[in-house]
This record gives sequence, C-alpha cells and structure tokens, in this order.
Amino acid sequence: MKQIQDYYAKPNKTIGEHSQDAWNQAALLKKLGYIKDEHLFYLLKEACLHHDDGKANEEFAARIKSKKRFDESKEVSHNILSVYYLNPDDYSTEDYIKIACAILYHHDYCDENYAIYRQSDLIKKLLIREYSYEIPVRCKQEILGNAILDPETIQLKGFLHRCDYSASGGYQVEYPNDFLEDAMENMMKRWKRKNPECHWNELQNFCMENRDNNIIALAPTGMGKTEAGLLWMGNSKSFFVLPIRTAINAIYDRIEENILNKQKLDERLAILHSESLQYYKDHTNGMDIMEYYDRGKNLSLPLNISTMDQLFHFVFKYKGYEMMLTTLSYSKIVIDEIQMYGPDMLAYLVFGLGEIYKLGGKIAIVTATLAPFIKNFLIRDAKISFVEQQFTSGDIRHSVCVKKETLSVEDIKNCYYDNQKRKAGNKILVVCNTIKKAQALYDELQKEDDSLELYIFHSRFTKADRKQLENQIIEFGKTFQEENRKIVLDEWGNPVLDQRNGIWISTSLVEVSLDIDFDYLFTELSELSGLFQRMGRCNRKGKKPLNSYNCFVYCDGSDVKRGNRGFIDPVLYEYSEKALEEVNGWLSEQQKTELINRFFTTENMRRSDFVKEYKNILRFLKNLKIGCFDKNEQRLRTILTENIVPKSVYKENKEVIEAAQERLRNIEENLKNRDNCERKEFLELLKERIDLQEILRGFVVSIPKYEFNIYKKKAWEDFGKVRVSKHEEIPIMECHYDEKGFYPLNYEEYEEVMIF
Repeated sequence: MKQIQDYYAKPNKTIGEHSQDAWNQAALLKKLGYIKDEHLFYLLKEACLHHDDGKANEEFAARIKSKKRFDESKEVSHNILSVYYLNPDDYSTEDYIKIACAILYHHDYCDENYAIYRQSDLIKKLLIREYSYEIPVRCKQEILGNAILDPETIQLKGFLHRCDYSASGGYQVEYPNDFLEDAMENMMKRWKRKNPECHWNELQNFCMENRDNNIIALAPTGMGKTEAGLLWMGNSKSFFVLPIRTAINAIYDRIEENILNKQKLDERLAILHSESLQYYKDHTNGMDIMEYYDRGKNLSLPLNISTMDQLFHFVFKYKGYEMMLTTLSYSKIVIDEIQMYGPDMLAYLVFGLGEIYKLGGKIAIVTATLAPFIKNFLIRDAKISFVEQQFTSGDIRHSVCVKKETLSVEDIKNCYYDNQKRKAGNKILVVCNTIKKAQALYDELQKEDDSLELYIFHSRFTKADRKQLENQIIEFGKTFQEENRKIVLDEWGNPVLDQRNGIWISTSLVEVSLDIDFDYLFTELSELSGLFQRMGRCNRKGKKPLNSYNCFVYCDGSDVKRGNRGFIDPVLYEYSEKALEEVNGWLSEQQKTELINRFFTTENMRRSDFVKEYKNILRFLKNLKIGCFDKNEQRLRTILTENIVPKSVYKENKEVIEAAQERLRNIEENLKNRDNCERKEFLELLKERIDLQEILRGFVVSIPKYEFNIYKKKAWEDFGKVRVSKHEEIPIMECHYDEKGFYPLNYEEYEEVMIF
C-alpha cells in the first residue's frame, strides 16, 4: 500500500520531501539558538513531519495533476485532514493537543469548527482508512477552543508557519548574526586610529553590560544612541524600530557603510518599510535585489531596521499572527523616539511589547525623553521588568524666550535682518503646528519682502518635490562647511561653521530623523516633548555661539482642542505651558529631562484625552479574539489620508506619465509570461517596473481624507486616474499646487486636522 509520505504535496515534491524540508529549517532554527527549549523543539519536529499529511487523498492528487481549483463539494482543506492522520496514542494528551492545534490552524482556508462537525462524512470519504484516527472527544473541544492561546502552542504554531513557508518558498528561514559584535569593535578600532582617546561612553557601556536585560536608557542627542542600541543587540536576531521612514533609511546607510563596510548585506541587514524595494534598488549594486528584498520581507535576515507598522500588526490577532509574534519572541527589539507615537500607536506598541516579553523577547527603550506616564504604561500594562539608567549632560545648546502670543512675522524678520547686518549665522527655522499656518506665514513673509531667502517644507508636496526639498534642507542645515564631503578647518585646525542666510518654514515633519542644525528656532508650542524635539534642530551639535536667545516659543493656544476646534490635547498643553513658566534663558539637557519628569506624571496626565484614548484601545486589544481581523486590513495606522495627483502636475507632465503607464502595461504582459524569460531578463524587467512606478509615484501628493471628501462633494470632476500598478490607481484632482505645495480650492471654510 502507498505510504502517506509518498503522496505528492506539490506537483514536484512528495509529502515526505516537503516535510523533511520543513524539518531541516526547524533544525537550522535550533542550531542558531532561536529554539532553546527541547520540548518545544520536539513538538515542532512532529508538527513539521505531519502538517501536510492531509494531502494524502485522491481528490487532492487529482487536483494538483489537473491544476484545477479547489472544489469544496468534493474536498476538505488538507490542514483539517492532517489532524485525522495524527495518532493520539503516540503522544501524551497535552502534546497531542498542541501538535494537532498547530497543524489544524497552519492554514486559514476554512472554518475549522464547521468542517470538523458538519463535514464528517466527506472527511471519512477522503481519508485513507488504514492511516486515519478519530480525534478523541476529550481533546476535540480543547483543540477547537482555547488550546490555541497556550504560550507554547503559540510559539509552536509560529515556528511551524516559518518552517513551512520557507520550505515551500525555497528560501533559508534565518541567517546567523555572527558579525555585529566584531563589526562594532572594528569600527571602534578605526576611530582609535584617528583619535587614540576614543572609547565607548557610559551609555554605550551600560548597553553592553545589560545585553541580557530589558533596559530603559535615557540620553540626550549626541550621546550615540544608535550605536548604543546596536551594542545592546550584540550577536542576536534584532529589530531597530523607529517611527519615520527617513530615519530608518539614515540608520541603514550608517550601518551599511560605517559598520558592515557593505559586506554581505543580503545576508545581514534589512530595512522594513513600504518603500524598501525602491531603496534597495537605489542603494545597492551587484546583487539580486528581488532576492534581497524577499529575505527581508520573510524576516530571514538577522539585523532589521523597521517602522512599527511592519511588525506590530500581530496585535490584531489575524489568523497566522503567531508567525510574527514568535519571530519577535526570540529577538531583541530596540524602540527609539517612543515619544513620537500618538495614543493609538502607543497602545499597539505597549500591548505588543508585553506579548513579546511574555514569550521571551528582549526590549530596549533608548530615547532622549520618556515621560513618566508613558514609562508607567510600559511597566504596568506591558508588565516588563526593566533595568533603567538616565544619562544626563551639562551641555547647554539653547537659550529660550517664551512668549504668550501668536508666532510673529516681525520677530522673524528682525532676527533675519539683524543677523544679516552683523554677518552672523542666519539659518532660521520656523515650525508651525499646521500646514495651513505654515503656508499663510510663507505668504505673509514673501509679501512683506520678496528678497528674503524663503523656503517651505511639509508633507503635502508631491513625493518627488518632497524628496528634493528634504535634500535641500539637509544641505542647508549642515553644521560645518564642507568641500568634497570633508569638513573645512581653519588655520588652527578647528572646523569652520557653515554660515548662510535663509528662512525655512516647516511643521512637525522636522522633529525627527532630519540631521539639520539651524542657528535660530521660532516655533509654536504643541506639547513639551515635541518642543524639545524641535529644539534639537537648533544648535544641534552645540558648536554655535549662545550669546542671546536662539529659541523663541509662542504660546497662543489657538490649536488647543475646544469643542470641534483645535487638535492639541488640552491637558498636555496646560502642563507644557506650566513647565515653560520656569524657562527663560539657558536651558540645559538635564533641565529638559527634569521638566518632563515633574510635569508629565501619571497623576497629571490621567484626565487627558491622550490617556483616555490609549486606555480604550488597550482594552480593545486585550479583548480581541483570533480571526476578527483579516491580515490585510491595515488597522495599525488610522487611514486619514488620500493619495492624489494634482491636475496641474498631471497636465505639466502628461507625456511622461502616459509613456510610463504604457511601458508598465508592456512590462506586465511580459512578466505574465515568466516561463519564456531568462532569469536575467526577468530581473531587468522587474527593475524597470520599479523605476517606472517610482516616476509615477513622484507626482503623487498625500492629502487629508476629509479634504478629498469635501472636494468630491463640492467640486468633483472626473479627470481620470494615474495607474501605478494593478492595485494602485491614483485619482487626478483639481486643486492648487505651487511652491507652497498642495492647498485646496476656495469652496468653503473648514477646520484643518492634519498637522504634519
């Protein structure tokens, strides 16, 4: 009689061959130290060897030969049938339940309860009687009930997913991290050759000494938090999590060039965000970018830099969420810039970290500021035990003037003209709380004096324009003069400051990720943590003279939420204002930390909308049942935006857009016939498709959803769409678009809620 393992699991592989491939991946996970528990390893072996046994039936065999679709009137999903080939007498009751549970749910093809209870006759008809077993009644209820919530079962199922997917996809489940500790030490040796006095600082030593602990390390800008995080990771599977894509790209570049020396990147380092494929293409040479991209997407690489939404979607417990959670459970996770998250994202983060910690993952919070009420969430709600240390600096980079008035055009102009007259550093950064205010201020300054060197930067530019402006502000905001990427030195060997005239108007978009260093900051108050982030863009390196005020903070409260108006949390604003009552003149990094600690306590924040919303979302996550959400439902970030192509941009670039779309259609036809393409030709077509899609996305602006809805209601005309891909068609919209970016038609007044 034909053995189960001799039936085909795939057109070119038997069940036995595929099961062995999955088991080989499990053995690799054990070898790399990612599975430490022997009992879990035993359970995984059994799950790997039997997860596809249900494919041993005549209907499945006929279907893979004929390549027909699944017929639910004749077949039952193989994950259901596999459980009936599992002999309960071969295992203890507890082990049988866990293995059966992992196998039963390793695909989400059907309703498992319905199949087992309502399709019993069809199941019996399909099974090979000589090899099948009844599921014991005493076990069936547990397998279909709460067994899936057992921590060991969660990990077993997560590991089975990883082994099964990698075996099916023909890729290596994990690559070793056997390089990072040596790479960091080699970087230090290179630094020492330039400066023999160079050494790891107290923050970095703290992180190395506590590699086996969960840590909270608070340190001001300039102390090397990125290097500290990498030193804490050591030779472990690791994820560096940041809130903004540009920050991720910057860290990738630093690690690639300064630490890994561009060696074996496709086995070591991944970026995980929505545009990673394009980034690989633009920043790597001589490698198969699709294979590199797939390794990162499949979480196979040991060192990963990621946005939160690429990892923490598992908190919604879609079917199969265990794979991501299990991967994070044997990893180290560094969270940077935690103060940037709103109440929703913070709730997802805290809940997710708690789940990771329960299964064995290690957490490091490495950040400049951490409000006590947020730290309390981590300790109380995530139930994580941290080793904590605060690293203070006596450095004084800012002298602050607080004004209870509206952001003043006169103050900005006077500062500009005075610096120009004195031939002093004259890089002025103005940060508004909303794009609408930034655009109005730009108009007002330009109207007053069109000779001003004036720039504006926010999120409502086309992608291409935004990239260009980002490069411009980084170049403008350099601390020191450079020639051929080398810092210019004076006759005494000191770096020469880069002095220019110019006013950049922006929003909170500049709070993180951009390495820019301005001489003066004029800003509206949002809340204290955000303010200190903005101040980090002024005298960033602490090398500029501090003879008078260099930061001007305006507190008119116009953006505070009052009824249907405003968007800033009144409680956060109130305590930020109270803290600033103590500020006039020099403000050290240590004083900033003390103000955050004194005013942003759990008691002070308990009645804030921020805390209320956080608690509501956390409660929702705790009560969430498995399978309520589909994996593809993008719930981690509230969808508040709509992508559009401004009509004027489309008209100006019509020939380029139409040519790109036509070439894309041709490429897609060729890719459909992949069997006729050689590998090299196929990869060239993929690269060209990426380039064309990037060109088309360059004309896209992300605008508020409410603004698009008003437009549809009040002024809708169908001007067609720009087709970027099969699933991405961008509507062309009538609007204003010029050097200030996008702004709406004048159809009626409305309250702005987008603030970036």
